[in-house]
Amino acid sequence: MSSNTTLLLIAGALVLSSAVFVAAETALSRVSKSAIESLRKDGNRKAAKLVVMLDDRAKYVNSLMFAHLSLTTMSVVLVTTATLSLAADGAYALLLASLIMVLVSFIVLGVAPQTIGRQKSESIALATSGLTRFVTLFFGPLTRLFILVGNAITPGKGYREGPFSTQAELRELVDMAGADSVIEDEERQMIHSVFELGDTIAREVMVPRTEMVWIEKHKTLRQAMSLGIRSGYSRIPVVGEGIDDIVGVIYVKDIARRTFEFHDAETSEHVSDLMRPAFMVPDSRSVDELLRDMQSARTHLAVLVDEYGGTAGLVTIEDVIEEIVGEISDEHDIQGPEIEALPSGEFRVSSRIQVDDLADLIKTEIEADGVDTVGGLMAKLLGIVPIPGASVEIGDWKLTAESTAGRRHRIDTVLVSRDSFVDSESESENE
Repeated sequence: MSSNTTLLLIAGALVLSSAVFVAAETALSRVSKSAIESLRKDGNRKAAKLVVMLDDRAKYVNSLMFAHLSLTTMSVVLVTTATLSLAADGAYALLLASLIMVLVSFIVLGVAPQTIGRQKSESIALATSGLTRFVTLFFGPLTRLFILVGNAITPGKGYREGPFSTQAELRELVDMAGADSVIEDEERQMIHSVFELGDTIAREVMVPRTEMVWIEKHKTLRQAMSLGIRSGYSRIPVVGEGIDDIVGVIYVKDIARRTFEFHDAETSEHVSDLMRPAFMVPDSRSVDELLRDMQSARTHLAVLVDEYGGTAGLVTIEDVIEEIVGEISDEHDIQGPEIEALPSGEFRVSSRIQVDDLADLIKTEIEADGVDTVGGLMAKLLGIVPIPGASVEIGDWKLTAESTAGRRHRIDTVLVSRDSFVDSESESENE
């Protein structure tokens, strides 16, 4: 047997060995720890050892990658040496060796072992667990050293476990699963929303202070109950000297329980007597940390404080959930027309229509500096967030807030009527 044949045979053996490492690396990267834990509970000894390895998965994956890269490089050198000896033309020999190794790397080291590793990740990971530990024993210190060197010469902050601790990032796997119809598009978006919670700060999901419904601490329980019923909120912040002085939160269920047990309490007791402490957090806190804090405090509402100590807004558990699942609408919400002419000569308009459109409708000039919608116009004129029944006058017209919509109970429709129409109705009733 010639030396060139021997070199090619050795190169082939190295390629096959490298393929085994690629399959083991892919399987170890994708195997589910919960599935292996289940096998361990069933008495599988290899599973018991593999569970320990999965606690430090990156170390073993990096060692397998280093091993297969080393074997692949050695096989390239051997094939190149053999082809240079067999071919008279050195350029032709290099081209032939490159073509052979590209095809071998793509098929034998790429497609085949990775496909097997993904399809049978559990069985491959279990079968190669001993080999993986043996390889890591020798190559583990080297991979850690090379990662440190790589991070030192790379601009910016490096990765302690290396950038290739797994073959595919979890986000990419989610996108791949969506493209292959393994999960629905809504599920894919939901998973990405969970990832983004850590990059989202509380002020991005809060109800701003301009849209907060609040009550003064000296108000009676009857007034607080009335506000809760009209606004649709079951938890209302309580203020002292002003909106920047949040002193507590009043719960409608607490008022209902108290007035049921002692009816006279609705007029004789005040909000300050029944309010609960307010849960305060900085508005710069990340949403995922805020969610954990609210879970620990067992509260559904948090008041956000800005850098100057003032009230920035408030956040509820539902606001965080909406960041994951999308907008949550009330079961009674029905999308109606933006402008509806009523037989009585009045108009029912959406609170979201532009102020200019309302001005054209009622043929009246409206000054609305800083606001664009009818809902915003009412809030500006009232000085507080409008709730059902609140009204403002614009010339000969009266705007009355009607129904609310959505989980935040924002005003959805506004009744537009002439003051003269309202006065005539009152006169006819008196007669």
